[in-house]
Amino acid sequence: MKKVVDLYVRVSTDEQANSGYSQRYQEEMLQKYCSLNGIAVRKVIFEDHSAKNFNRPAFQRLLSEYKKHKGLVDCLLFLKWDRFSRNAGDSYAMIATLNKLGIDPQAIEQPLDLSIPENKLMLAFFLAAPEVENARRALNVKSGMIRALKEGRFMGLAPIGYQNKVYENGRKYITPKPQEAGIISWAFEMLATGSCSVLEIYRMTKAKGLKCSKNNFWHLISNPVYMGKIIVPKYQQEEAHLVQGTHEPIISEELFYTVQDVLCGRKKPKTVKQAVHEEFPLRNFLVCPKCGRLITASRSKGRTQYYNYYHCLSSCGWRYKAEHVNEALVQELRKYKPTLAMISLYKQVILDVYHQVYVGKQGQKKELLQQINEQNSRLAKARELLLVDALDAVDYKAIKVECERKINLLEAKLASTTTPQQQEDDIEKYLDKALYNLAYIDTRYQEADIKSKRQILGSIFVEKLQFSENGYRTTKVNEAVTMICTLEAALKGCKKGQTSDFASLSKEVIPLGLEPRAHTLKVYCSTN
Repeated sequence: MKKVVDLYVRVSTDEQANSGYSQRYQEEMLQKYCSLNGIAVRKVIFEDHSAKNFNRPAFQRLLSEYKKHKGLVDCLLFLKWDRFSRNAGDSYAMIATLNKLGIDPQAIEQPLDLSIPENKLMLAFFLAAPEVENARRALNVKSGMIRALKEGRFMGLAPIGYQNKVYENGRKYITPKPQEAGIISWAFEMLATGSCSVLEIYRMTKAKGLKCSKNNFWHLISNPVYMGKIIVPKYQQEEAHLVQGTHEPIISEELFYTVQDVLCGRKKPKTVKQAVHEEFPLRNFLVCPKCGRLITASRSKGRTQYYNYYHCLSSCGWRYKAEHVNEALVQELRKYKPTLAMISLYKQVILDVYHQVYVGKQGQKKELLQQINEQNSRLAKARELLLVDALDAVDYKAIKVECERKINLLEAKLASTTTPQQQEDDIEKYLDKALYNLAYIDTRYQEADIKSKRQILGSIFVEKLQFSENGYRTTKVNEAVTMICTLEAALKGCKKGQTSDFASLSKEVIPLGLEPRAHTLKVYCSTN
């Protein structure tokens, strides 16, 4: 009976230029093979996808056809096994699937009779070799990229504000686009002042002509590439770190880190003090949910009394009663209150961490003092050798310069590790006060004067708030508050039930007997 086969021709994008793997060459060789052996060809399937897996459009359509109409062909022919797949595990599974459908996959240049057990060893080699080649190629590419990043070269598509260029020797680099770079520099300067919210600055940059989505703008303002640095990701045993880039920076390092401090709430921008009425503690803390502008406040005169409102100055029409907005803020603050049962835990954790850091600093201080004494002893010994003519003046000067340089560095480190004694003694007092304020944050806010209220808001909310009928919405709060709320939620998620840690269970066992044990149970339970 004459065999009927399908011919499978595959190339990947990076193999198109290789004449040995071109589609025309593969088809010609497969057709010639079938003609010489009297094999009928049903159709030729062309594929232009990588062989890392079988998620290839043409192959998946062919497989669906085989499953719907069994017995269409006897064999699936291809040039070599690496045209079929470059993944040994997936290949074995697909061969088994095709065999169940009555189809025998075969490579004409690497023919194997899989009914012979020894040939499976050769199949493993033919399938594993391309996979090893792919893995080695990927490793070499990644190592080359890491090496280029360490040299300060930006890899890939240029970020917003830059454009890709190529030197005469073929090496690629990025250079600023004058118009976009000017807009980005202006955006960083505005963010550093804190006069506008991130959303408002984003809208202003779009109006100036910067083509950027909202999410990409957030990545932009936290990308160190704009201050001339390159991020080298974690690789093998080396941690992620920054290196000086070879490209031209758009902003200074000082401006970049100032913006990061403002965004994270570690630094409050200097703003002009404005008179704020007691009825409007949220003035300049709110942004309009419709247009993104800062919300102001004012009093409106009615027939018999004045009414207080927060409202937007634009024509969007946002307007709410101040009493309603202020009351909703108190409800919002209650979300960040830890339970009283958690206060002691927070205190203990903070004290433990503080003392660990303090003890570490004390040990580091002792080690630094010892190193300073060693350098002084070395310098004194060199001086004695100079006096007895055992050391010439040039060598003594070199030793003196080196020792003094090391001593200056060690003294600078020593100054940074020194903790004032008063701060050590007062840490628990300050901690008790802070935890008390946090536990009663809503009450403290309601009882505080207008200045203290605004300080509380500024310490919790890093960005401007947005208020609507459903309540408040903020994109970011203080990092410490976020961590406390995360821990609180995680502990609240623990459900009651029998513990799987039997070591924590009571070792008191009440013996079985005929006498009632209700009283005994009560005593043990109360004691426990």
